[in-house]
Amino acid sequence: MSLWAIVPVKPLRRGKSRLAGTLSEDERALLNQELLERTLKTLTNLKELDKVLVVSRDSQALTIARNHGAKTVQEDGQPHLNTALTRASVVAQVHSSHGVLVLPVDLPLLSTDDVLTLIDRASKPPVVVIAPDRHHKGTNALLMVPAGQIEFDFGEGSFQRHCDRAIQSGARLEVVELPSLGLDLDDPEDLELIRKMESQKV
Repeated sequence: MSLWAIVPVKPLRRGKSRLAGTLSEDERALLNQELLERTLKTLTNLKELDKVLVVSRDSQALTIARNHGAKTVQEDGQPHLNTALTRASVVAQVHSSHGVLVLPVDLPLLSTDDVLTLIDRASKPPVVVIAPDRHHKGTNALLMVPAGQIEFDFGEGSFQRHCDRAIQSGARLEVVELPSLGLDLDDPEDLELIRKMESQKV
């Protein structure tokens, strides 16, 4: 099965605006770059993924992606995540990809085992595999086989909408709940929780 990972990336200097009270703009830009590079290293090392495709309107993010061997799609016009993901998914399908895995870059605890767990649950298509955030509101990972099985509907409350779309489409729905996939870095509370977890590892 040919599977592509799609990684949407906001402009590095604008992402994580909710951390503005905790981190300076330069610190947030550096954090966003580190998260992108970490995600790319995790994904490009997996033989189970045929390609990693980064979609962004940030030229620096696209350059970093290419330096890690990823393909890129430049966002144009008014940026909208779901539109950008649809474009990227079409690119994957043109290159004969059977399925797509959407992973944001703000999962600092993401591991290769997490990605393999998602892929393992994607047998016997049509199937949609979803990893919710820890609040069960957002979607932190979305894998679908075949690509285009459901429309992307990221945004506030997207977890339930993606589940509903999967069921309505006739696909098998698989929900994967892992602490490392559930923790996305959005606000100071998340940052504090991640720092605590990392300090416990030492």
